[in-house]
Amino acid sequence: MIIIHATFHINPTMQDQFLEEIQPLIAASRAEAGNISYRLQKDVESENIFTMVEVWQDKDAVASHNTSEPFTTFVAKVKKFLTAPLDVKAFEGQPLK
Repeated sequence: MIIIHATFHINPTMQDQFLEEIQPLIAASRAEAGNISYRLQKDVESENIFTMVEVWQDKDAVASHNTSEPFTTFVAKVKKFLTAPLDVKAFEGQPLK
């Protein structure tokens, strides 16, 4: 299992537009083969920070996601919303039983 945390520092004046623009990516990603979970979380300590917490079955599912049309379309426009570089961390994990 691959877990990805992508942290977005959003310009406060563009937060509503960011939230609108990311919705198609969330919906499409949840429907992709190999997706276990895809959730956008709002930081409770900082008003303009969001983290996408993604859980994928394996590296092949992540590779497919990273070349999907919804992902590449969103990545092409995400910089206009950011006040800091996108911070992406990937982890390998095992489900707890």
